[in-house]
Amino acid sequence: MIAEFLLNFVLGIISATGLLGIFSLMLLESTVIPIPSELIMPFAGFLVAEGKMQLIAVVFAATLGSIAGSLISYYLGKTLGKEAVLKFGKYLLLEKKHLDKAHEWFGKFGGKTVFICRFIPAVRHVISIPAGIAEMNLGKFIAYTAIGALCWNSFLAIVGIQLGKNWAELIKYTEFLDIAVVIGIVFIIAFYIQKTRKKQKSAV
Repeated sequence: MIAEFLLNFVLGIISATGLLGIFSLMLLESTVIPIPSELIMPFAGFLVAEGKMQLIAVVFAATLGSIAGSLISYYLGKTLGKEAVLKFGKYLLLEKKHLDKAHEWFGKFGGKTVFICRFIPAVRHVISIPAGIAEMNLGKFIAYTAIGALCWNSFLAIVGIQLGKNWAELIKYTEFLDIAVVIGIVFIIAFYIQKTRKKQKSAV
């Protein structure tokens, strides 16, 4: 029921406002408001396939929205702190376990987590908060956010183009897509940790 409501909401916004709608929705997606990018970008890709939008413009608007939303969360974390964010975030369906996971990842991998978590469901829309709490360098934060958002938004838009009118079918497989992405990220992290340990051993 919630998924159907969100789907109709996304379709209505993008159909009525175009690129501004994509920017606005991706801004919300990158804050504590859980609007899935898997609903936004494939539909935008479908509109590109229909000749109603340009791919570069779609990805640019989406990525700007992702950066803007992430900056809002960053400054929320920086100015309010974790407990205050949780106190008010619960009214926006912000789950403590997701924020805790984001903190855990940020503690382990530092600034790179901002890039990595752009590809991870549930965590992607809260990772900016621990970055703000840790007062991560703003330039690095924007750079990691922009690169991660650009990759993810482009991927989903291209998937929408390839699926055409059947873009909504992606929703049925979103969970499997997310799992596949998470597995890929885990392998990359494991490889990075192993490589770092080898360097540390060889330096001893």
